[in-house]
Amino acid sequence: MKRILFLDRGTISPRAQFRPLTFEHELVAFETTRPEQLVDRIADADIVITNKVRIGPEVLAKSPRVKLIAVAATGTDVIDLAACDERGVVVSNIRNYALHTVPEHTFALIFALRRSIVAYRESVQNGRWQQSGQFCYFDFPIRDLAGSTLGVIGDGVLGREVARIGTALGMRVLMSAYKGVDNMGPLYTPFDEVLAQSDIVTLHCPLTPATRKLIGTREFAQMTRHPLVINTARGGLVDEGALAQALGSGQISGAGFDVVTEEPMPESHEWQALLRLPNFLLTPHVAWASDEAIQTLVDQLLDNIDAFVAGAPRNVVGKFSGSRN
Repeated sequence: MKRILFLDRGTISPRAQFRPLTFEHELVAFETTRPEQLVDRIADADIVITNKVRIGPEVLAKSPRVKLIAVAATGTDVIDLAACDERGVVVSNIRNYALHTVPEHTFALIFALRRSIVAYRESVQNGRWQQSGQFCYFDFPIRDLAGSTLGVIGDGVLGREVARIGTALGMRVLMSAYKGVDNMGPLYTPFDEVLAQSDIVTLHCPLTPATRKLIGTREFAQMTRHPLVINTARGGLVDEGALAQALGSGQISGAGFDVVTEEPMPESHEWQALLRLPNFLLTPHVAWASDEAIQTLVDQLLDNIDAFVAGAPRNVVGKFSGSRN
C-alpha cells in the first residue's frame, strides 16, 4: 500500500473534487505544514504532494521512502531538483491548466485600471455622484484598449493567450524578446523597445535567476508612455521598491499585481501604502484560481500520481525520468 502525504491541502479550493486513485493507498492530508513539522510528516511517505511547502536536501536525506514529489502547481522552485535527481526522486508538476483563468484575470486588472472602475465605484459609494449635480462626472481617466499597445513579456502558453485576447480587442501587440537577447526573429520586439512603446506591460514569465527583478529602476525609466504594469506571474519579477517609486512619480500610470515576493504581504511591506491609491490593484495570488482551473489542476495531479505508480511517469521535471515504484 502506498502512503501519500498532502502537505498543504489548504492551498487548494475546498470546492475541488478529488477522484479516487487507481491503486491501493492511504492518503493523509494536512491543511498546512510548517518547516519544523516536515521531516516527521513525510518520513514514512512514498509519495508527497506539495503546492508551496519547500522540500530541500536535508529533508530528502531523512525521507528515504519518498519516490515521487507531485507538485500541485506549475512552478517547482520550492523543490531542490538537484537533490531529487541525486536521490532518484521523481518530481512532477501541473501544466497548461490556467490557460483561461490567468489571461482573464490579467485583463480584469487591465480593464479595471484602464477604465478606473474601482475608483468610480468608490466615489459613488462616497456620494460623489449626488454631489456632482449632473448625470456623470469625470474625476478619473477612462481609456480604451482598442488602438493601444500591449507589451507581453513571456512567450509561453499564457503570454500567447494574453496576446491573442489583446489582438481580438483591437490592440497592437508586441511580444518581447528576452532581456539582453537580440535576433529572436521577426515575431519578437527587443525588450527595451517593448518597454518604450507599450501602453500596458504585462509579465508572463517564470521566476529564475535571469528574470529576478527583470523590471527595476532602469526599466521603469524606459517606459516613456507611462504604461500600466501588470504582473500575474511571479513575485520577484519586479523590483517592488522601484515600482512604488515609479507609481509615486508618475513614471507609470498604474499597476495591477496578483503576486508579491513575500506572500502573504507583510504589514511592513511598502506596498501597504499603495493600497489606498486608485491606480494600484493588488489581488491575493488568485489569478490561477477559477473553479474550473483548480479542478483541472486536481485532475492532472491525480493523473500524474497514477501514471507514476503505473510505471510511466508524466510531467516530469528535472533530469530523472525513470520509474521508482
